[in-house]
Amino acid sequence: MAHPDSFGARGKLVVAGRELEIYRLDALQARYDVARLPYSLKILLENLLRHEDGQVVTADDIEAVARWDAKAEPTQEIRFTPARVLMQDFTGVPAIVDLASMRDAMDRLGGDATRINPQVPVDLVIDHSIQVDVFGRREAFRLNAKREFERNRERYAFLRWGQEAFDNFRVVPPNTGICHQVNLEYLATVVHERDGRAFPDTLVGTDSHTTMINGLGVLGWGVGGIEAEAAMLGQPISMLLPQVVGFRLTGRLPEGATATDLVLTVTQMLRQKGVVGKFVEFFGEGLRNLPLADRATIGNMAPEYGATCGIFPVDRETLRYLEFTGRPRQLIELVEAYCRAQGLFHDEASEEAVYSDVLELDLGDVEPSIAGPRRPQDRIALRDAAKDFVAELRELADNGDDRPLDPGVVGTFPASDPPAPGDHADGSPDPTAGHHHAVAVSERPTKPVPVRLDDGSEFQLDHGAIVISAITSCTNTSNPSVMVGAGLVAKKAVERGLARKPWVKTSLAPGSKVVTDYLERAGLVPYLEQLGFALVGYGCTTCIGNSGPLPEPISRAIQENDLVVCSVLSGNRNFEGRIHPDVRMNYLASPPLCVAYAIAGRMDVDLYNDPLGVGNDGEPVYLRDIWPTQQEIQAEIERAIESDMYRKEYAAVFEGDETWRQLPIPRGARYEWDPASTYVKRAPYFDDMAPEPPSEFERVEGARILCLLGDSVTTDHISPAGAIKLDSPAGRYLIEHGVEPRDFNSYGSRRGNHEVMVRGTFANVRLRNRLAPGTEGGFTVKLPEGEETTIYEAAVRYAEQGVPLGVLAGREYGSGSSRDWAAKGPRLLGVRFVIAQSFERIHRSNLVGMGILPLEFMPGESVETLGLSGRERYDLEPLEEGRRTLRVRATPDDGGQPIEFETRVRIDTPNEWLYYRHGGILQYVLRRLLGTA
Repeated sequence: MAHPDSFGARGKLVVAGRELEIYRLDALQARYDVARLPYSLKILLENLLRHEDGQVVTADDIEAVARWDAKAEPTQEIRFTPARVLMQDFTGVPAIVDLASMRDAMDRLGGDATRINPQVPVDLVIDHSIQVDVFGRREAFRLNAKREFERNRERYAFLRWGQEAFDNFRVVPPNTGICHQVNLEYLATVVHERDGRAFPDTLVGTDSHTTMINGLGVLGWGVGGIEAEAAMLGQPISMLLPQVVGFRLTGRLPEGATATDLVLTVTQMLRQKGVVGKFVEFFGEGLRNLPLADRATIGNMAPEYGATCGIFPVDRETLRYLEFTGRPRQLIELVEAYCRAQGLFHDEASEEAVYSDVLELDLGDVEPSIAGPRRPQDRIALRDAAKDFVAELRELADNGDDRPLDPGVVGTFPASDPPAPGDHADGSPDPTAGHHHAVAVSERPTKPVPVRLDDGSEFQLDHGAIVISAITSCTNTSNPSVMVGAGLVAKKAVERGLARKPWVKTSLAPGSKVVTDYLERAGLVPYLEQLGFALVGYGCTTCIGNSGPLPEPISRAIQENDLVVCSVLSGNRNFEGRIHPDVRMNYLASPPLCVAYAIAGRMDVDLYNDPLGVGNDGEPVYLRDIWPTQQEIQAEIERAIESDMYRKEYAAVFEGDETWRQLPIPRGARYEWDPASTYVKRAPYFDDMAPEPPSEFERVEGARILCLLGDSVTTDHISPAGAIKLDSPAGRYLIEHGVEPRDFNSYGSRRGNHEVMVRGTFANVRLRNRLAPGTEGGFTVKLPEGEETTIYEAAVRYAEQGVPLGVLAGREYGSGSSRDWAAKGPRLLGVRFVIAQSFERIHRSNLVGMGILPLEFMPGESVETLGLSGRERYDLEPLEEGRRTLRVRATPDDGGQPIEFETRVRIDTPNEWLYYRHGGILQYVLRRLLGTA
């Protein structure tokens, strides 16, 4: 149909002699003060203006954004249509499996299978499958890449089929970089030009850290794979018009503070403020002192501070970055002209927007920090890190986590005499001057265990040993300041005669090949390698759980003696059980600090006062002795990084190496499924689907609780991405199908096989299900018998008996990565509802998208206040569309008085009700393409 253009917004923009159609925001200025809308809402407003059709997007929707009330609670639903979709392979493989399965279902139901096809451009970057099997030596990258192809050949062949079979679908081959950094450095355009029209570059991604692109002024965020598939198929994203929190930045970072320290501070502040479901927008005079890489670092961590996005406006720094990373001059001219015409360009004369609330941070107040040991928002000032670790360790010794810890004996660790405060040799202030928080002789549990490695080295491993130190993850490896800083710390450390401790598994996994280009040009690679930080691959390794095995003697010592050991990584996630199953305390830190901690080898070191080691001159060497100044870092960046590096590395980004190019590709519009495959299987969601949806919602009666969980249960707890245990249901399945344990790979890499993933649901080794007290991992109690068994085996028996299932949980249920299997897995287990005190944004929508009913306890109520044990039978009153509350009855098995309580129905939008009625978003899309929805 013709575009209504209700506001007369269609106009022309002339750039370098070319005339492009645009939808002008100032067309609404006479009636609404759109000039003072937040930057992010201006992009949403343009999106609605351009997609107005009188049905999906109406004039009323456009007016709702134009007259946005900053203080109002979100109630207005709008439909956002992203320009493109970004995927990584862990989430991308199941998405393409679903599309291939939908083609089969479309054919079975009498439709045209080729109609199942991406309607918008989709880029999938293979970056989550590289594992750190080999480390600490120059050939690590080659050997890890070889092993990656051996493990994942079938998955990669499937993706190459998808690239041929589907339109609008490109694949960036493995060992190119992390999807978010490739997006930042190459894929993003800031302003799109398509079919003679210019409009803002917007996207959704199947990884929560899609928000990294917000640093470039591009609006985008992470969604579940389920929502992304719908967006690929032309469905708009249904969302509530959000509140926007402004974050004013002033000043500049002080000497010794890094972008990592800044983002940990911002994360802590915003978590304390509470910004879940809100947009966060950064502004203020401090922007002029913030390089784009630092902005991207802050944007990346939006999931950690809970916001939908954390966006920066387009300004001169944006243009500089586009030029520096090799974008065409024609594009840069378009970005500036379009953004200035639309009031999207920020400079000194820009009027301050109206925000729902405003926070402020003087960058000069940022201090060196780490975060942990379990959540990224738990920032710890570096001066307090040793003391905080000891307190955490003592809490574990007191069984604070419900798991026994033999404290051995309570002993002490030595602290050197505090050195006098001082400056760098060149007279610049050192990062620790003025902060001398003494950690004197501190008592802590200690249990030294002798270990001998295969290379003959011998040492004692104790509680608090750092067994992993990894420079990894998109958060920091996009940032030259911290990467060059790490290289300079390594150089100075080696020159002083320091070495890493032999029990530390070290790794360097940059987000793009440009990083190694400039580290090599700066001459820093040999020093990093000498400390064990050899290149292990280009991709998301330790941060996603692909840290690989620890040396067997170390792993054995940890397991046999219940040692509490640590990891330090420059990542964004440190949830329980995520980094490595043997490592119980995980800390986020800047790349330079990862190098320092690898040298120290333990978490109870006070980096302000304790020496890192003894130099080759016999004198103690402190962190301040090897910490580079900002001037040193900047000089190295200017000398080592050139724009041509980006042009060279991205010139053939979609081609891949010879191994990739020689992969055999299946042919045909429909995939030929291999019944013997343990990697790729046709999804079962459409097997029994009727052409028409049911006329009413199915009643849930006599349900049993599968899991009774506490607060902050993450998607890692629900659907782990890491190692598959030998004795787990998934491990037993693989062995039964002829897979050797060495070839198990990870849960993340097997997300294209629902048989593995359903067995891995709720299988995180750190999950604590209160229905089975004293256990850790995927265990529950089968009711009413009271028999303890695995969650998967209990679900199978419940399904045989026709018993529906539910989950009870506390606050922030489903926080963490936006993985769709955290919703798909429970649905395949038979979970019909989840009752929690609160939900993480993406996971709640994913539950609806899989036909699982999300319910919230009323304010002030919880499992504890209601006296629920999880051993009751649950009946939900009949559900009707649009209901905001639903009554639940829990009847104890012992004949006690039933407990009745109200819950909030968290199906938030009319579109979500539509998806839920159809049994899920994919079923709705399929029926719509069939013409039956």
